[in-house]
Amino acid sequence: MAAHDIPGSGQQVGSPTQRTTAVPLDERRRMRHEARTSQTYKAFLKYLRDVGQFPSDQAAEDAAVSVLCVLEQRLVGEEDKDLEAQLPMKLREVMVRCDRHEAGPPPRKFGRVEMLAMVAEDLDMDPDDTEPVIRAVFSAIQAQVSIGESEDIAGELPPDLRDLWTHPT
Repeated sequence: MAAHDIPGSGQQVGSPTQRTTAVPLDERRRMRHEARTSQTYKAFLKYLRDVGQFPSDQAAEDAAVSVLCVLEQRLVGEEDKDLEAQLPMKLREVMVRCDRHEAGPPPRKFGRVEMLAMVAEDLDMDPDDTEPVIRAVFSAIQAQVSIGESEDIAGELPPDLRDLWTHPT
């Protein structure tokens, strides 16, 4: 049987199709995974920038890191791990106690005023200006997780923090 060109495909009928590349399959998979991870994170930052009206990706990222670190300190039991499991890979990396709080006390219960103060200190802001930042980050996080997980987190928070979580924008 003679090989025939398939128009526009660059292939021939009757000839074996082989992908020739110098990059091993495992490396190509790793590269695709990193590209998807990076795209997901960029989409998260874009969403956060739009919702929070942050001036740059760096400002949005700083806000996300601060709020996630403080939130992680507030969640007790396994809820922080459940939330982390639903976040994009690059967000999982920041959903751990930030360096500043790593040596601090274990997760504990605190309310809105303390959360505003902690985020304000992290971001070098006035505590009165941090509520919109927290609401924007909460909105971006909720866009990444299931409704059930969002409800589980709301159930862990006291009423004053639950209001920030359930009405993020």
